[in-house]
Amino acid sequence: MNINKPSPSHLWRWFDPRDKSIGTIAFIINRLSAIGLTIYLFLHLAVLSKLVAGSQAYDDFLILAKSPAIKIGEMFVIAGGIIHGLNGIRITINSLGFLLKIQNGLLVGLMIIALAAIVYFAIRMFSGA
Repeated sequence: MNINKPSPSHLWRWFDPRDKSIGTIAFIINRLSAIGLTIYLFLHLAVLSKLVAGSQAYDDFLILAKSPAIKIGEMFVIAGGIIHGLNGIRITINSLGFLLKIQNGLLVGLMIIALAAIVYFAIRMFSGA
């Protein structure tokens, strides 16, 4: 069997976190957040393209943007962006050969910072501030 030949089972292994090191799990999280952010980008562009329909379309968009479902979706985008960005910084630092001996601690530290930032944004977003 050729392990480089594309197949659904090989695709699943790209995302499978079982029996993986913390660094590999971090790569999986980066892959998932990148896919999510890419999907969001296309949805965002599709929604913005509706705004060329005029001021009523813009007003309808603002009403939709204030709905709880959209706010929760926006929280996922914020979380994905923060996690993807901080994890990307860690990957870059490690790829350049720095902090290799503490890369697991660096990942945990950056994800704690990510969690704090996500909670901060969630409080601001849902408190109406």
